Amino acid sequence: MKKNLILILFIIIVLGAALYIGKDEVYKYLYPKKYSDYVEFYSNEYNLDENLVYSIIKAESKFEKDAISRRGAKGLMQIGDGTRDWAIEELQIEDADIFEPRDNIRIGCWYLNKLYKEFGDLDLVIAAYNGGSGNVKKWLADQEYSQDGENLHTIPFKETSAYVEKVKHNYEMYKKIYN
Repeated sequence: MKKNLILILFIIIVLGAALYIGKDEVYKYLYPKKYSDYVEFYSNEYNLDENLVYSIIKAESKFEKDAISRRGAKGLMQIGDGTRDWAIEELQIEDADIFEPRDNIRIGCWYLNKLYKEFGDLDLVIAAYNGGSGNVKKWLADQEYSQDGENLHTIPFKETSAYVEKVKHNYEMYKKIYN
């Protein structure tokens, strides 16, 4: 009951704000472009649509630079220690403070670019970002999850399936609001 009341109050506030300041401004509040200098720079460097990067940051950390997941992923793009260490080696950088937005976004964009090179498909890239590229490869090789070996018709991890849908929704909203 309390959750329903909070949800109703939130909807009333959002609708009131939309009427007062305009729906475009409410959408921009709900889908912000924080850390835009870094997102734009590294999206360009790694040949990514910046709207996708914003979508992943929103899904991963809600733009909280000090976020830590229950699995230990850190920062805006929720980078794991293994991915950080791999990036430091591959990018030949001294060190990376994963909670520093510049470093986190750089590594996240580098990793997304790696996944695009490996899979070439948005859904697979998003699934691999969340569920791991090894799992995506296994799923593609399994008729239960992939009928053609190139696309997933089912993602067996509920968390990853929901994550793909969330990021794709965010991505569509970012494109609609800002393009």
